[in-house]
Amino acid sequence: MTKILKVGVIGTGMIGQEHMRRIIDLVPNAMVTGVTDTNADNAKQAASKAPNAKIFDNAEQLIASEDVDAVLICSWGGAHEEAILFALAAGKPIFCEKPLADSQAACQRIIEAEVKLGKRLLQVGYMRRYDPAYKAMKDTIDSGRIGAPLIFHSVHRNASVPDHYKGDMAISDTMVHDIDVSRWLLDAEVARVRVVAAKKNSRGGGLRDPLMALLEMDNKALASVEISVNIDYGYDIQGEISAEKGSVSLGETNKVIVKSQGHFEGEIFTDWMLRFVEAYDVEIAMWAEAARAGGVTGPSAWDGYAIQAVSDAAIKSADSGDVVELNIGEKPSIYL
Repeated sequence: MTKILKVGVIGTGMIGQEHMRRIIDLVPNAMVTGVTDTNADNAKQAASKAPNAKIFDNAEQLIASEDVDAVLICSWGGAHEEAILFALAAGKPIFCEKPLADSQAACQRIIEAEVKLGKRLLQVGYMRRYDPAYKAMKDTIDSGRIGAPLIFHSVHRNASVPDHYKGDMAISDTMVHDIDVSRWLLDAEVARVRVVAAKKNSRGGGLRDPLMALLEMDNKALASVEISVNIDYGYDIQGEISAEKGSVSLGETNKVIVKSQGHFEGEIFTDWMLRFVEAYDVEIAMWAEAARAGGVTGPSAWDGYAIQAVSDAAIKSADSGDVVELNIGEKPSIYL
């Protein structure tokens, strides 16, 4: 008989409820059996959508429950460390939305706890690796058809951002995805980073927007990253690898091109949820499949820590104008 995976959800805001919907509607042999949120109304609303879900007072109680086999963490970043450490101690597979935690020190404590277990139980939610277009780009690189990748150009554009988007979130909340795919596609860690603010977008308020970053990898490959979060025309993700014998680029995402009255046009997505809905679906389904077997795959705690380190260095560079060197240390063997 196929085992039913019983999932507890910590944090039932927008992304938490979206992932709950995936567990309930899209993932076979899985159910949501517990929810908790510091906002009691959010928890009640979420529980009403999952007939088997109990509302718990806090993350520790949910994780300890015998009715929870695996934990999905979608709370705010500062609460992640405590919940992850409880779940690791309980030996339960974890999916944690990005960021892994809110500091490098917290990320390192999580890594230390997982290494002590001797196996991976934690996956971090960097979903672009599950996007069909990025996956095809990675497959092309790994095939050797275009030779070694030398330069990755990444463009990340938002039509606008909400009022709560402040300070350095263009790096800590947005650029982190480009940092992740740069490391993944180029199969290397970031050795140094420089971030420069361009002429300010008049629509950007007090934000440093747009930004350009240059990531120098430890294998000498380069990644350039453009972040523009108030560009108005839509949500636009672009990427190209320049390699030794060729190149590979993300294709346009519109399904059709319309030609009429001397013009041609295609659709541009309006937000990130629409652009990456399939990636999120696949990500959660694959996590649940691995969790049912008692483990995890996908982006690891090490990835979460490395991205946090690069993000911190990028903010330092944006503040100072300097190139910032990184030394993130040696990757533990369980992440190799």
